[in-house]
Amino acid sequence: MTDDIYWVLKLELGAGQDTALTALMDDMVSATQDEPGAISYEWHRQGSEVHLFERYASSDDALVHMQNFGANFAERFLAILTPVRLEVYGPVKDDLRAVLTPVGAMFYDQIGGFDRNSR
Repeated sequence: MTDDIYWVLKLELGAGQDTALTALMDDMVSATQDEPGAISYEWHRQGSEVHLFERYASSDDALVHMQNFGANFAERFLAILTPVRLEVYGPVKDDLRAVLTPVGAMFYDQIGGFDRNSR
């Protein structure tokens, strides 16, 4: 079992927003690299469907990321991307749960398994 929090966010990209997506993604990747608790931050795309895989060392680290997102990127992000589904995994604390619940997050607790990369 780990303290890691990770999620898959599924999004729909608005028509004609390819250039805006690239600029936003580059800015968000750069900012997230500066967050010491960010373990993985990957963008994937198939047509207009975009998936973000994000993994943080703890619920507190994920909350820091969400605070940075809200302060710096939420407006641009939501102008071009429509959230479709958010699946969150791991021991989510109440403060992070409160931030993610309004966007329809589905929460899953780990009930078994292992992570070879856990610290």
